[in-house]
Amino acid sequence: MRREGPGSSASWHLRSIRIQSVPMPTSPSSEPLKLLPAYLGVASLDEALQHPRVTRVLWLEILVNDAIAWETLSHPRVHEAYRTACRWHTRYRTLISTLVSRTPLPDDTGPIDDRLYRQFAEALDFAHAHA
Repeated sequence: MRREGPGSSASWHLRSIRIQSVPMPTSPSSEPLKLLPAYLGVASLDEALQHPRVTRVLWLEILVNDAIAWETLSHPRVHEAYRTACRWHTRYRTLISTLVSRTPLPDDTGPIDDRLYRQFAEALDFAHAHA
């Protein structure tokens, strides 16, 4: 006798059909996030932009995530975080490209707050481990 329980091939096939029928994201706010879900417990960029701690970690998301066209978003928090991410990318380009696969950000030789280095290193380690 064949079992049709949760571990059976018929059950797996039904689950795979459901997964395949999930619509793909169509807007920038629904693109996959890498750090923000773990750091802030949010599921979307729109939700993250409402979070009180987003300004502390958004630049890190931009630094490790090139799946979103950050430079085209018109939110002021995104613009500030994008500038910060560009500065860190300019300073640590080799380290970032070794650990995270992303297209280069524009050069910005402006100042960075070196006190954020530990946060930067932890975010790179997290992104690298979950890639």
